[in-house]
Amino acid sequence: MLSTAEGYLTVSGVDVDVVYKDIKNMHISVYPPAGRVRIAAPHRTTEDAIRLAIVQRLPWIKRQREQMQNADRQSERKMVSGESHYVWGRRYLLDVSRTSGAYGVEITGKTLWVITPDGTDAEGRFGTLDRWYRRELKAAVPALLEKWQSVLEVEASKFVVRRMRTKWGTCVANSKTIWLNPELAKKDPRCLEYIVVHELAHLRERGHGDAFVALMDSALPDWRVRREELNAAPLGHEDWGDSE
Repeated sequence: MLSTAEGYLTVSGVDVDVVYKDIKNMHISVYPPAGRVRIAAPHRTTEDAIRLAIVQRLPWIKRQREQMQNADRQSERKMVSGESHYVWGRRYLLDVSRTSGAYGVEITGKTLWVITPDGTDAEGRFGTLDRWYRRELKAAVPALLEKWQSVLEVEASKFVVRRMRTKWGTCVANSKTIWLNPELAKKDPRCLEYIVVHELAHLRERGHGDAFVALMDSALPDWRVRREELNAAPLGHEDWGDSE
């Protein structure tokens, strides 16, 4: 039996938040944008009973997550001047009117300039901005790793920026590799820090059980607040695909 009022389970590759309440029956919910799964269970429900309930509802959970992947995203970006785009949690207005022989991105005041050669189409402008987001994320992560690896007494072998359809980050424990979604460069830096701490914690605790929750509580007491901030923000539109 899970002993805490709140915990994690991983069932058939699906991460599940578990919350115990004064209720009679279990309730499973799937939340946008990334399809986070939460189960509310009566007090004294066994872990086996919770796992069984999740397994029985897996087809429904997967359908819900697939619908969210397709629907709960930002409106499609046309990469034209006047669109709203986000950088580290702040909103900027896109301006693509400047041209140059080179590709670049600049921020001036509340304007996000995407500068490309004359004649570049929307896909080319998107690629320019996407590569810039990846560079921003890659520049921000090393300082967080240096800070939190010592706190958690772990060490990642490397981190990889890779677009993922339902996850902000993941940890490949066997190779000690952390994957981070480039969309994190659009969110508040507090959210990136939460994901880095979360994935590093998995180098000590692979599952989402009591020990993992206790480790997160000790290292980053407000991690639940940060998680909610992040999950309240939509994943970006992905029509242009993944460019490493």
